[in-house]
Amino acid sequence: MDSKVVNSLYKKLSKQLGAAESEIRYKNHFELLIAVILSAQSTDKTVNLVTNDLFSICSTPESILLLGQKKLQKIIRPVGLSPTKSKNIISTCKILLENHDGEIPDNREALELLPGVGRKTANLVLIVALRSQSNICVDTHVHRISNRLGWVSTRTPEETELALYEVASQRWWPLINQYLVTWGQNVCKPRYPLCRRCAVEELCPRLDVAQVGK
Repeated sequence: MDSKVVNSLYKKLSKQLGAAESEIRYKNHFELLIAVILSAQSTDKTVNLVTNDLFSICSTPESILLLGQKKLQKIIRPVGLSPTKSKNIISTCKILLENHDGEIPDNREALELLPGVGRKTANLVLIVALRSQSNICVDTHVHRISNRLGWVSTRTPEETELALYEVASQRWWPLINQYLVTWGQNVCKPRYPLCRRCAVEELCPRLDVAQVGK
């Protein structure tokens, strides 16, 4: 799709959504990293409930290691996959202290070496915590909607990320995830999207849409 069309679509979404921001609550870069690790296959609401308890007693790599995996697993159980996530968080804390002086790495390659951190998580941390203007965070919503709108024709989120670098103006790169996740949760849903409420309805080819919602 022509980049001018893509950019006009983002302008329409930005007007309707305003300053769309992640609902995940955090006070420092480390808390953001842990919250995003916890958010896999969970919701921001559940993550915030869990981190409210967790960060009240542990908000640094050192304090989480002192807490230990067993207690950590119990606290984070509501987000799901707590055995795996607690193990990954403990390992991540050790790596941060051993290799990064307890700080969050400032590049995607180093972030992706942390257990529980994939490409999407790394990009999100760079965008939100470090205000990167050079990354695009692609999750299932971004991947799905970008293909539905015809911006890209890709099979995987990573392919979508690479394609979006080519068709979207760089000014939108750090905002793509914020806008399309909000849009995907509330309007452009996987099944029965609410097309009549969509700011870009007249420009959408509705690829993969069998039936719209009311």
